[in-house]
Amino acid sequence: MEHLPLERSREQVIGDFMSRIPGSSRLAEAYAVFRERREALGLTNPGTVESIAKEVQRDVFLNNLSFSGLRADLTKAFSVSPLFQVSHALSMGSVSQPPYTYAALYGSPKVFLQANVDNELSFSGRFNYRWTPALVTKSSVQFSSQGNMVSIESDYTGSDFSASLKAINPSLLDGGITGMVMASYLQAVTPKLSLGLDAFWNRVASAYPPELNVSYAARYKTPEWMASAQLVAAGGIEASYWRRLSEKVETGINVNLTFAGMGPGGPIGGIKKDGTVTIGAKYDFRASSFRAQIDNQGKVGCLLEKRVAQPIQVTFSGEIDHKTNAAKLGLAVSIDAADPEVMEQGEAGGVVDAPPIPF
Repeated sequence: MEHLPLERSREQVIGDFMSRIPGSSRLAEAYAVFRERREALGLTNPGTVESIAKEVQRDVFLNNLSFSGLRADLTKAFSVSPLFQVSHALSMGSVSQPPYTYAALYGSPKVFLQANVDNELSFSGRFNYRWTPALVTKSSVQFSSQGNMVSIESDYTGSDFSASLKAINPSLLDGGITGMVMASYLQAVTPKLSLGLDAFWNRVASAYPPELNVSYAARYKTPEWMASAQLVAAGGIEASYWRRLSEKVETGINVNLTFAGMGPGGPIGGIKKDGTVTIGAKYDFRASSFRAQIDNQGKVGCLLEKRVAQPIQVTFSGEIDHKTNAAKLGLAVSIDAADPEVMEQGEAGGVVDAPPIPF
């Protein structure tokens, strides 16, 4: 809520600027009425278009949590406020994860730094900076044998809206602008309903014409359930539904439908339709959590996270693909080590009134 004073000052500056323009008194009065009605609605920030279905995609499903093989993570925290820690990750039997990765992380209310390097000397890093309580700039780089990537993003969090602009591998060296540019805007219309737009612009090289896809998003959130939908103009619909059954049980469903070949230039055989339906659930116990999901392609997955002791956590991941007759199993052990002074600092809560780290 610390961005509210800045939001009011911005409104006052706009009002003062409009009042100085000749013949703009009526426009200034209309803007003042609009501002008063907007504040009277009591709207809150709706989040971002990217995380419009976070309750389903991040909290319930296994999209970013499932793994295979054996893994061991050792994290050493040297400070809590500001946050500073290093970690060593060992992996065996995994195709997507390198055998060894070293990572260092630093976070304060204004700055976030993270760097990873593995045994093949592939490097990835992130640098985020908070200019104001509402404006954060994020940048990331990745250098590896498969290719390099650079991205720059700016996020603005208003009192009742969120706006984001992101560029991936932007370049002017090919005789024109190339790369990928993404822009999104999500506005709270009522305390429960939010509407937004998401645009994706892509140009591989100056010799090829650019491509532009626009999607429309809607989100309805209550304390007990959430529903969201995204419509892509090129042909695609994604809808999610989340519900809290009890204090410890959450469920979610996601439907993704694509219609390839819509419009001129499509395939001769007509529009190609494809769809995926995924259902998942999450159970929270006293010292563990269990996630499970199944989709219409015959893929079943589960993830069990259990806190054995205060610094030790064991994670089991399993997946069976009945369509390809393949199975994946994963077991991970995570150890979080810290000095007694650091643990006391973390239990005390650090700086209470400080803004969050710009992750």
